[in-house]
Amino acid sequence: IPKQFIKIKNKTILEHAIEAFVQSEYINEIFVVITPAYREIAQKILSERKYKKVTKLLKAGDMRKDSSYIGVSAIDDDEANVFIHDCARPFVTQKIIKDCVEALDKHKAVGVAVETTDTIIEINENNIITNIPMRNKLRRIQTPQCFKLSLIRKAHELSKNDTSFTDDCGLVLKNNLSEVFVVDGDMKNIKITYPEDIYIAENFI
Repeated sequence: IPKQFIKIKNKTILEHAIEAFVQSEYINEIFVVITPAYREIAQKILSERKYKKVTKLLKAGDMRKDSSYIGVSAIDDDEANVFIHDCARPFVTQKIIKDCVEALDKHKAVGVAVETTDTIIEINENNIITNIPMRNKLRRIQTPQCFKLSLIRKAHELSKNDTSFTDDCGLVLKNNLSEVFVVDGDMKNIKITYPEDIYIAENFI
């Protein structure tokens, strides 16, 4: 089962993620970008829940970058505040959403990050440590990642042939289009990746 359809306390991870944005007074529309193989199950969930803010169900691309661009390209406004979020992060908080909206009043690109409690090392191909960056300057990035529409569209258009994509903030920085302001994330805003993350998520709820 793809992780977005795993249930935590009687709701799929997808539902938990969508409902965080449905509940926010700052969010007007939600587009769900889904792999074609799972469109039917996603459609069933959306039909049952009748989320009024979910206005489009879009076919995902081959890579995450393609899916982001598909979502961005489907926005009809001339300019809008755009949030790009992993549905594998079901616990995005209302404070994070609010802080991102307010940050977009002053900045064109906004990231969400938390401090790292672990020391991060760099290694070479032989598993030898080559660098230990200062921990106080390191953060672990989360989603949503938020942008003015014109900026993120331009970043994707300039990066159509870029195969080294990591995330949308990375595209903005790689093309020197804007600085990216960082707001505080939340340790509970975890990304469901490993089986044990399901247990952690159940305990959060």
